[in-house]
Amino acid sequence: MVSLKLAVALGLVSAATGILLHDPSVLQVWLSGQSVVLRGAVLVVIPSLTFLVMLLSFGVAHDRAITRLSRAIETDSDGGSEIDKIDAPGWLQPVVNVFSTSVKRMAGECRQLRDQLSSVESHKFVVEAQKKQCEAVLHTFRDAVIVTDDADQIIMTNEAAGELFKFNVDEAAYQPFESIILHEKLRRLVRDTRQAGDIGQCRHAQIHIKLPVNTTTSEMTQETNFDVSLTCVGNQSGDVGSVVAVLHDMTHERELSELKTDFVSKASHELRTPLASIRAYIEMLIDGEASDESSRQEFYRVIQDEAERLSRLIDYLLNISRIEAGIVQIEKKEVSINALVDQAVSSISPQASNKGIEISLKLSPEGIRLEGDRDMLHQVILNLVSNAVKYTPESGKVTIVAEKDTLTPSLLVSVIDTGMGISPDEQRRIFDKFYRIDNYKQLAPGTGLGLTLCKHIVETLHHGHIGVESKLGMGAKFWFTIPLRQTNPRIAA
Repeated sequence: MVSLKLAVALGLVSAATGILLHDPSVLQVWLSGQSVVLRGAVLVVIPSLTFLVMLLSFGVAHDRAITRLSRAIETDSDGGSEIDKIDAPGWLQPVVNVFSTSVKRMAGECRQLRDQLSSVESHKFVVEAQKKQCEAVLHTFRDAVIVTDDADQIIMTNEAAGELFKFNVDEAAYQPFESIILHEKLRRLVRDTRQAGDIGQCRHAQIHIKLPVNTTTSEMTQETNFDVSLTCVGNQSGDVGSVVAVLHDMTHERELSELKTDFVSKASHELRTPLASIRAYIEMLIDGEASDESSRQEFYRVIQDEAERLSRLIDYLLNISRIEAGIVQIEKKEVSINALVDQAVSSISPQASNKGIEISLKLSPEGIRLEGDRDMLHQVILNLVSNAVKYTPESGKVTIVAEKDTLTPSLLVSVIDTGMGISPDEQRRIFDKFYRIDNYKQLAPGTGLGLTLCKHIVETLHHGHIGVESKLGMGAKFWFTIPLRQTNPRIAA
């Protein structure tokens, strides 16, 4: 547009100048009729027009050179190669050279920046992939893991920590550690570990933390024992970059340790009792205290009973431990529940008769058959019926009911007695190892393992359920259910 205007102006000036030069008389006639001032003005205008023509011509050339230079800079992709091709006038060539040098330098710097950006993006991709792998590994840990940076902000944690301290894992990222973890003991451990600055050295501490039950309140209740492992991780400059804290809940291990200690204590006591009886009667036999045959037979009977009790206790312990370890291999076949009940009643009938206890059977006339291990199920029924007879006073009654639940379908067996009954607190512990009701200890000897074994046989080996219903002074009802068809007929889970 500027070039077009310049061309029009140049054309007009050239036309006027041509007329005057072609016919000077025109100028003379015109000047003769004007004032001296106008003649002087015209004489000034003509040189001015000539200078204007030259100036406009220079502007056109300048405009064209600048336009070519601008286009070369805009379209140059090779770092100055397009600028070098410009056919610039001499007065513009230094500018072109400066531009070319600058563009080449900037193009080189741009290439370096692009290479650096590509390297940074590749490194960022690798770092993000490694971070995702670390987070995936952390989320598989059952222990709580918290990682803080040099500004004491949480940079990485896992779901176990979120559940333990009641915070959202996603929202905790890059939040101040002390605003998320409200427990001063743990915060002090992290601060002390960072101040110590022992990079790569693992520190251990035992702490008790009262965990919040509800995140909306400040109520602190449940106290938990933790083993805390803390490690400093160095950064590129060799300083402490982050602190890793791993919190291992020791509650379960402590409970297991207490259970093992309690088990060993109770098992030792139960084993010592029959052994002491056996040893005492043998010593009396050796000392000749049984002078007649009837006394010796009585001693022999006591020794035999205690030996059977000891053998039964050992069998119970072995069977329970094997079932809990999952190494019991059982053979499940079709079994008649009526036959198992009859066999158990035949074994217990002498004891029931001695106490005048009536045993009543309510069995299905057509019989109920199910898949199960015959010997294991016989132990369950025999144990329940034996307990009912032992803990029912004289002239009492024991009722055995076996029926089919067509909705499940499953077998339901109930053993009902008219004994003293069981309190609600004792019902919750009746299936624990070595647990015996204090009021029942005087009625009959026992190991406290029979019901535990029954529970394992029914629930672990046969995928059923076992329970008790009772009221004090109104007897007790022990029951168990077993599916008629087993999904895993060979190996105990």
